[in-house]
Amino acid sequence: MANTYTQLYVQIVFAVKGRENLIKEKFRDELEKYMCGIITNNKSKPLAIYCNPDHTHILIGLHPSISVATITGDIKSGSSGWLNTNKLVLGKFNWQDGYGAFTYSKSQIDEVAKYILNQPNHHKKRTFKDEYLSILQKSEIEYDEKYLFEWYE
Repeated sequence: MANTYTQLYVQIVFAVKGRENLIKEKFRDELEKYMCGIITNNKSKPLAIYCNPDHTHILIGLHPSISVATITGDIKSGSSGWLNTNKLVLGKFNWQDGYGAFTYSKSQIDEVAKYILNQPNHHKKRTFKDEYLSILQKSEIEYDEKYLFEWYE
């Protein structure tokens, strides 16, 4: 794209259907690599990723020709297909409907990447629900509780 200059950084968050702890440590790294391949194939750049047992955070440098909805749909459908094809979970794996997408400036990227990569320690102190609501509030996003993820605490 001639004469097009962008700086689009997006954190995407989505959860396992039923909030089950289906993403196991033994294949987490492979799953993250597979997701990074999907991002790269969408002309975008994976900057940080962490798949928790029941939800995922991804920081992406988004290509201007790709919408957040398209790349998120591709990541979710591609990764669930990969998990099911490789029979890495008992039964059929699905992600919950919906996702959160939050934009950041270049000056915030290091902090957000560290936050994502530090997920295991972070969740020793805070639930996913508390974390997600905090992100929504910090981003000043109005929301209706009935349209948020299914919470199983």
